Amino acid sequence: MTKQPIFTPEAGRPGGPYAHAVRAGDFVFLSGATPHRPDGTLVEGDFEAQARATFDNLALVAASAGASLDETVRVGVYLRDLGDFAGMNELFSEYFGEGQVARTTLQADLPGFAIEVDVVLCSPSTSEG
Repeated sequence: MTKQPIFTPEAGRPGGPYAHAVRAGDFVFLSGATPHRPDGTLVEGDFEAQARATFDNLALVAASAGASLDETVRVGVYLRDLGDFAGMNELFSEYFGEGQVARTTLQADLPGFAIEVDVVLCSPSTSEG
């Protein structure tokens, strides 16, 4: 099995020396996405604006891997404030459906933004890498 790092200029840049995602066989592991634009600036606004930007970044990274969020099998959600849990759940359903994925949600000390999310997709590759 080979590993294929995935980068896209359309989503917020990774915050360190790692890829937006890595394809390994039929799985695509998306690194934690945050509410940052491709130029590195933070999406300002309320929790909903930041969460939508984060989920949209994940969708862009999935597309760059030849996949979609419809192929999600696991999600990790990190919230600065657990008071945003209900609002996150409402948006989460829009992007991932209800009862369709495994998920863990944790409170985290995020530096200046409200949410970070990582995803694992099961997306059979259409070609051998």
